[in-house]
This record gives sequence, C-alpha cells and structure tokens, in this order.
Amino acid sequence: MSNALAIAHVTQALALLLASNVGPEFDEAVKVEPHRPPTEPPDHPTINVFLYQVTPNTAMRNNDLPTRAADGTLVKRPAAALDLHYLISAYGDETTLVGQRLIGSVVRTLHEIPILPKDVIEETGHLPHLVGSDLAESAQRVRFSPTVMDIDETSKLWGMLYQTPYSLSVVYQAALVLIDGREQPVPGKPVERPEVRVLPFGAPGAPVPPGPEPTSTDRSTAGVEEKASEDPAPPTLAKKAAKAPAKTVAKAPARARKATRPSKAAQPEPRKGTEG
Repeated sequence: MSNALAIAHVTQALALLLASNVGPEFDEAVKVEPHRPPTEPPDHPTINVFLYQVTPNTAMRNNDLPTRAADGTLVKRPAAALDLHYLISAYGDETTLVGQRLIGSVVRTLHEIPILPKDVIEETGHLPHLVGSDLAESAQRVRFSPTVMDIDETSKLWGMLYQTPYSLSVVYQAALVLIDGREQPVPGKPVERPEVRVLPFGAPGAPVPPGPEPTSTDRSTAGVEEKASEDPAPPTLAKKAAKAPAKTVAKAPARARKATRPSKAAQPEPRKGTEG
C-alpha cells in the first residue's frame, strides 16, 4: 500500500531506471525527462517518459469492498488500484539513428528488469517533491509490460498532443499501484466474556449430527413404504382375494363333467322299422 505520491514516484523511478541502463551504451550523455514530448525535438540523445493515462485495475478495483459497516463505521481502509500507461519516445540525430538505438535500449531494459527495483524507488524517494512517499514500503511491486497499439490508436494518442511532432515511441503499462485512504479503521472490540456451551446431539439447540443426506430416490422409496404401512387394503378387497381361489376350485369339476358329456350332434339317430 502507498499514499497519493505513488503515481509521481513511479514515473520518477522509471525515468531513473532508464537513465541508469541506457546511458552507458552511448558515447555522449543521454537525458531522460519525465514529462510530455517536446514541441521542438532536441538534437542530443533524449528519452521522454510521458504518463498519458491512468486507469483503474480491472482485477483489483473492487477487492477492498465493503469498507464501511451498516452504521457508517470504517472497518477497512479503502485502496484505489490503478494502472499507469506511459508513452516513451526517443530523440536524437537521425543520420546515426540515435532514436532507434535508444528505443532498442529501452525495450531491452524493461524486458530484462520488468519489476521496478526497490533500490531505485528508495533513491528517487529522497527528491524534494517526493518526500513523504511510502512506495518503497508497499508489498505490491510495480511491473512494466509492453502495450500493443495499432496505427489508429497511435495517431489518436499523438493527435491529443497539440503541435507536437511524432517521434519513434513505445507504450508500456505499469501495474499495479495501490493508493490507500487517509482514515484509520475502527479496531474491533475485544471479547468481553467467553461463553462455551456443550450440548448432546438431539437436545434443543444442539447441532445436527453429521451424516450423509438422503437422496431423492431414498426419500421417494421411504414415502411409498410409509404410505403402504399407514393405508392397509380394505377388508372387502381382502375377503374377495381370499374367496377367489375357492370359487375356481369348485367350478373346475363342473366344467370337467360338462366337457365329458357327449353332444347331441354326436349321438346316432334311432332306426325306423320297415313296413311288412
């Protein structure tokens, strides 16, 4: 966590990091300026670090909510999570391609050292306009990553810089910068009286003993069995079911006798006597 000087502190530390790693590769001194690109490009080797946009960090913007209780009491110090977007441009003699050589050194430095070192933060913290900054004590380290911009986005960005000619540049994003609030949260009240209750399972107010919860199939089966036990069959249906086998047995011999009797069609007709 850090205070409101964190944004300016990161910009100044980035300029110092580039000046410490880019300058030794050139025969002449390289000047690093942490402000907007100049309207008149300089002839000597110059790197310009310009913070053109500050946006909320999408992953951490609501990480500290809620910060207040229902009665308005501050329970947690709010922290704004920010991303810083930098336009880094290079200037120099075009006949020896100084600008392109400077951009190559910038890319190599930020790719080799993507996280802002703590010693650089501490060194820039001694500047008069950064006295009181606590960025060095923050647990969150600032990381630089390149940002891809097409021709349209680049032209819009440079178009916002009134009367500023275009120069070879790269765009980097610094994440994550946390800015704390100034209020101190109200500490929680200590435990005044410890109270321990021991209740057996089944007692009023006792917790339910652990065990597997019944599934939907078990509930339906249990409901069918309980209904069958509570609603026995009516006595009339039971009597009919008991008498059904007896009727079947009694009718069986009658059917057999009927089947053994010869039919009328099968009996021979009596012969008539002949006349004298």
